[in-house]
Amino acid sequence: MKHPSHILVIRLSALGDVAMTVPVLRVVTQTYPDIKLTVISRAFYKPLFEGIPNLQFLEADVYGKHKGLGLLKLAKEAKSLGIDAVADLHNVIRSKLIAKFLKIKGLETSNIDKGRAEKKALTNSKNRNFQSLKTTHERYADVFRDLGLSLDLKTHQFPEKKRLIPKLNALIGVEPKKLIGIAPFAAYKSKMYPLELMQDVISKLDGIQKYRIFLFGGGKDEIARLNELSNGLNRVTVIAGMFQFKDELALISNLDVMLSMDSGNGHLSALFGIPTVTLWGVTHPYAGFVPFGQPESHQLVADREKFPLIPTSIYGNKYPEDYEKAMETIAPGTIVQKIKSVLE
Repeated sequence: MKHPSHILVIRLSALGDVAMTVPVLRVVTQTYPDIKLTVISRAFYKPLFEGIPNLQFLEADVYGKHKGLGLLKLAKEAKSLGIDAVADLHNVIRSKLIAKFLKIKGLETSNIDKGRAEKKALTNSKNRNFQSLKTTHERYADVFRDLGLSLDLKTHQFPEKKRLIPKLNALIGVEPKKLIGIAPFAAYKSKMYPLELMQDVISKLDGIQKYRIFLFGGGKDEIARLNELSNGLNRVTVIAGMFQFKDELALISNLDVMLSMDSGNGHLSALFGIPTVTLWGVTHPYAGFVPFGQPESHQLVADREKFPLIPTSIYGNKYPEDYEKAMETIAPGTIVQKIKSVLE
């Protein structure tokens, strides 16, 4: 079967989901260096794709010029670039409209199977099928396989660390210390480790005096809470709001370990092969969203004996009221010990 020569790749949001496309696209270009890729996504995500050969980025302004039927204008622009196939890694109304238009124009298209039935069975409180599902990375790879590309994600090669701007080098300092990133926020409270317990984790790590700790987040509210977490700790720096996204990515690529919730930052660090320790509340690694290449031992999960309905949902947006406290069953000492063991 002859494979396409120029594939349009669509994934509009969200940050973690877009980040998870990156290892797959690297494998595509590593395996098929003659293939061109054009990625349609939001402008903010463009730095994620830097360094991937034969890849160009096409901005989707879905709230501006590409709103509604403006998506057809975007599809026409993509077609003018010479694409001959479409990989829809999103499979929502917007991406379907683009793909359908291009299919009518004669292009081969394929879209992601999100495995909704399997995920429903995993989160069903009755007749639960509690087993590990296919990863999102493999679901993305399946779209390209459907287009005739044979992909093995185990062949993935990580990029080199990114060069840091002088301001970041100054924050790291000349004294040799291990670099720890901590991203304590998530879309839902049920996926966030309680901040008072995270304060304990940060204080314990700072007290070891061997580490430089960087706190990640975004928005005024999160920055304010991060400043509270770092208050009085000399080796802890709030990165949120200080740098452009591409510079944050550069810092992340130079970390020795990242501590994240089941959220975007864990996927960002995994893109660079950084050991990533992830905390799971009402969601669970079995749903297929473990950061790329990270072992099971790096996934710290809430106590399912005390909270047997976990995972209560795939995204953490549905859960019984008392399950908000599920993450409290992961002791701060357990997290600190895991970080230490990874670093040592």
